[in-house]
Amino acid sequence: MNAQKIIFPGTIFVILFLYFFTGLISSPRVAWASSNPVENISSSPPTSIYLSMKFPQSIQKWKDLIEIAAKNHNLNPNLIASVIMQESGGDPSAFSSSGAVGLMQVMPRDGLAANFLCEGVPCFQNRPTIQSLFDPEFNINFGSSLLTGLINKYQDWREGLFAYGPYNIGYSYADIVLQIYSSYQ
Repeated sequence: MNAQKIIFPGTIFVILFLYFFTGLISSPRVAWASSNPVENISSSPPTSIYLSMKFPQSIQKWKDLIEIAAKNHNLNPNLIASVIMQESGGDPSAFSSSGAVGLMQVMPRDGLAANFLCEGVPCFQNRPTIQSLFDPEFNINFGSSLLTGLINKYQDWREGLFAYGPYNIGYSYADIVLQIYSSYQ
């Protein structure tokens, strides 16, 4: 048999095999599909781009905003909804005793939050205003951006949620949000 007739098709076969094989093993979907995001709480991008219909109407009414923020910030929409459920119950006018504002209870640069100092300067000086955070679309987008940054920093959902939550309650906040997430899948 002529070697040239074997080399060309063999080379094409090897190239195609390597192309598909490397695409398969480097595909994040393979890793995400095999892991339970609550048990393997990592910085995995969303396994779903849609909000679970199991969330109550108080959360469902923000469905479009949640799904857009999830897509824009590479988060699971059910994680965003779980934070909203824990933080405000879906009330866009929620205002905490510590000064956190809106659906995702983000600390603003003004109001009560302006009194919190970190190394002698206001902790939240680079944050938006209370007025901005009362806008549901802005709040969900900004809160999702904060959460993504924390999850990416710590490479773990639980650690990211710990950093996102109230300062003095330890991991209980993260565990509550993850329980909500698990309950509404």
